[in-house]
Amino acid sequence: MTAPKRPIGDHGVIGDLRTCALVANDGAIDYFCWPNLDSPSVFTALLDTDKAGLFQIAPQWKNARRQQIYLPESNILQTRWLDEQGVAEITDYMPICQQEDTLPRIIRRVKMVRGEATYKMHCSPKMDYARAETTAKVVNGSIAFSASEQPTLRLSATVSMSVEDNAAVATFTLKAGEHATFMFGSHDDPHLEQLTTLTCFEETLHYWQSWSKKSNYRGRWQAMVNRSALALKLLTNWQHGSIAAAATFGLPEELGGERNWDYRASWIRDASFSMYALMRLGYTEEAQHFTQWVGRCIQNSHKDRDHLQVMYRIDSGTELHETTLPHLSGYAGSTPVRIGNEAWNQTQLDIYGELMDAIYLANKYGEAISHRGWDYVVQMIDHLCERWQEPDAGIWEMRGEPEHFLHSRLMCWVALDRALRLGMKRSLSMPYDRWDRVRGEIRDDIWQNFWNEKKGHFSATRHGDFLDASMLLMPLVRFVSATDPAWLATLDAIKRDLVSDGMVQRYNIHETPADGLSGGEGAFAACSFWYVECLARAGRIDEAHFEFEKLLSYANPLGLYAEEFDVQGYPLGNIPQGLTHLALISAAFFLNRKLSGETTQWQP
Repeated sequence: MTAPKRPIGDHGVIGDLRTCALVANDGAIDYFCWPNLDSPSVFTALLDTDKAGLFQIAPQWKNARRQQIYLPESNILQTRWLDEQGVAEITDYMPICQQEDTLPRIIRRVKMVRGEATYKMHCSPKMDYARAETTAKVVNGSIAFSASEQPTLRLSATVSMSVEDNAAVATFTLKAGEHATFMFGSHDDPHLEQLTTLTCFEETLHYWQSWSKKSNYRGRWQAMVNRSALALKLLTNWQHGSIAAAATFGLPEELGGERNWDYRASWIRDASFSMYALMRLGYTEEAQHFTQWVGRCIQNSHKDRDHLQVMYRIDSGTELHETTLPHLSGYAGSTPVRIGNEAWNQTQLDIYGELMDAIYLANKYGEAISHRGWDYVVQMIDHLCERWQEPDAGIWEMRGEPEHFLHSRLMCWVALDRALRLGMKRSLSMPYDRWDRVRGEIRDDIWQNFWNEKKGHFSATRHGDFLDASMLLMPLVRFVSATDPAWLATLDAIKRDLVSDGMVQRYNIHETPADGLSGGEGAFAACSFWYVECLARAGRIDEAHFEFEKLLSYANPLGLYAEEFDVQGYPLGNIPQGLTHLALISAAFFLNRKLSGETTQWQP
């Protein structure tokens, strides 16, 4: 294992609702996929060395203090250097992409706030995940980057640039009030000639701030809730309506380990939970677009299979074949670096529940479901009625033998419950008696076969005896009362075995049936926020409040979270992780009401 040059937590993220880039606090963009989030990367230094591609601009000060902030209520990022010689800043953003013929581009505006500094710029894209030999040449003052069978990219600037070792380089000096602008994008993008205008900046800032103001959350932790909403929005795709699980691939769940996955796809589970969080804040338009995307996914699935997939491509495509990139050394030496994700072929029955919950809420707080949409629901629920007793890979995508998981049973119950509620609420045709009977059978199965009498708590598997943090969803989806003695005993057991300083492990790897992988992992951030909400719902308000404040302190300086925490609370895994941010929103929403003495009104 090697120490990472730029830790995961030292990054901000920018995007345009089509793709995202990570910007480190040393002024380096060391991760960027173009033109789409799931396209091959062009800057991949985060997962290797700087030779794998990066775009860095920085003043040549040795001891400057570095910090990053977002412009208020936006995804426009500023990286700042504070030194005795002055104050320098770079504003990074991607103009919002709202037309199919507009390709993403990165704009970097360098400004000298006080004093004087000499800057160095180095831009060396390495296309196709750093597999393609990329060459650079000067073309009319800009630098063009090309590789065989790859789109040509271009860097334009208001300062003079040259080429060294197939990289664009520049050295320039700025005094107080002076600035320089760099724009990186498609070689054919006419906007790359418009370096002296700020129209795109004003429009982009207005877009983000206008969107953020639509939130109806006015409680405690408003800044963190809004930042989480903005992070979720960055993961949405304006064209397709999908929501990616995270912006990155290959970042490890354990330093030096092999649990390095590609999250640049849309999991039905994560996306459905994201819709729940956004709708709770008042963002209903995203729910409508997501519902349309799901419809396309269902249609695509019916072409070659009879069930809903765990995950889909951002464009609703069905295949996400997994492969490795052996030429990359991995973040902190964590290999293999994977792209694609074989989980798309797994059976995970819980996704029916998460999707049905999202559909139910979209109908309750948005537009009524269409006739064809309801037909799809009926087919889906009828299909689930035949399959709910089957073993599966579970929410954590175990790569060992299929098992009967409590969480999968729980969400099958949710699917039947929400379908029945929606059908009754809208007076829709459905096989009520069959669905009601199956819902009861699932409920009885959970109480009879997943309750361990000897241990005195629920078990993660049928007739098992170990715990799983996904069980924290039991009261959150209203399967069991948050104050039921059986649940409180389970909550206490989870606290004893899986919780450390507010950080929650998904499961004990040494007790859990083999997941098909070696090594360990960090604490799971989303489960940690679920734990807080369970404490609050159980009436343990002071404990929930304190644990929540600790979790907030584990965010990176920009308020962003990755998938997991290490033992010191530093981020591990892909970033920003949608599941973490939506769980934060849910916990903040409920805990704020409890602390304010309000009755929770927003319910499924």
